[in-house]
Amino acid sequence: MLDEKKLDKILQNYEDIQNQMLTLSGDRNKYAELAIEFSKIEEIAKAIIEYRNFLKEKNDLEGILNSESEDDDVIEMAKSDISLVTQKIEKVQSDIGELLLPKDSDDNKSVIIEIRAGTGGDEAALFAGDLARMYLRFADNNKWKVEVMDSNEGEFGGYKEFIANITGNNVYQKLKFESGVHRVQRVPNTESSGRIHTSAATVAVLPEAEEVDVKIEDKDIRIDVFRASGPGGQSVNTTDSAVRITHIPSGITVSQQDEKSQHRNREKALKVLRARLYEKEKSEMDQERASNRKSQIGSGDRSERIRTYNFPQGRVTDHRINLTLHKLVAVMESEGLQEIIDALIAEDKAQIMAGENN
Repeated sequence: MLDEKKLDKILQNYEDIQNQMLTLSGDRNKYAELAIEFSKIEEIAKAIIEYRNFLKEKNDLEGILNSESEDDDVIEMAKSDISLVTQKIEKVQSDIGELLLPKDSDDNKSVIIEIRAGTGGDEAALFAGDLARMYLRFADNNKWKVEVMDSNEGEFGGYKEFIANITGNNVYQKLKFESGVHRVQRVPNTESSGRIHTSAATVAVLPEAEEVDVKIEDKDIRIDVFRASGPGGQSVNTTDSAVRITHIPSGITVSQQDEKSQHRNREKALKVLRARLYEKEKSEMDQERASNRKSQIGSGDRSERIRTYNFPQGRVTDHRINLTLHKLVAVMESEGLQEIIDALIAEDKAQIMAGENN
């Protein structure tokens, strides 16, 4: 059963925000704040309004059934309509119950995604490159914007490290379950005997933090500048444009050298640092999440895996929900990735609902 008082409170808040937005003038910042709040409750408010309209419709139909003045045809029609409206009520009740579930406050945030080659040497770097391309395609399919923050190419292609900022609607909600160790099984191009090799890459998806989320004091950071280097350490820049920022209290270090401008590299490095500090703070406040993230991301060792990509058999297995898809190419092209993400989100909601009901 739905808590009617709780529904009343949501609708009242919805109406109050609407009225404030209609009467507000001149204060763009306040309007933007109200618009964000409005967007957060608009879906559930509309569902509640629909639910109550259905209840009223059912009540009116029941009144017809109880009326002695109506003829048999009208009574039969009312019975049929009651059956249909009851189904609609049950459906919208379920939708509201799901919308009322506790939500991750970061779900609507953009993200910093970090991909690193783990065990497997050059093959791991190639696989990290495959993962990077998969997520870039997925971002394009969702009409998200991608800005590469930093990248370190492998000797034979792919990436030893790849960091990007993905911005858009609900990016973290869709990508947060990608954090962890991804394992690949395939025959490398350099393998003459056809032997299958196993390699790994780690993925970390961090919600993008704004300055209001994490305050970085100047006294807490050390900034070093140096010349950007390319493969093999060769200099690719004649000026000290690369930036390394060390957050002294936490020991977290971020390097950035993709831009020719020292100022732009500093901005990018601070954005990555802010995201890492935000994730660290949240993890410390929630020990369960902290231990979960540790087991997911790990050290890049092939035994600590959340998903396996088996190229010879053309299958992808997500070990957390025991889901296996025999459509590896579609997953790597990103279309199939949506199916895995949908299943992970559904399982997460099921676990939350189970916890709420206990």
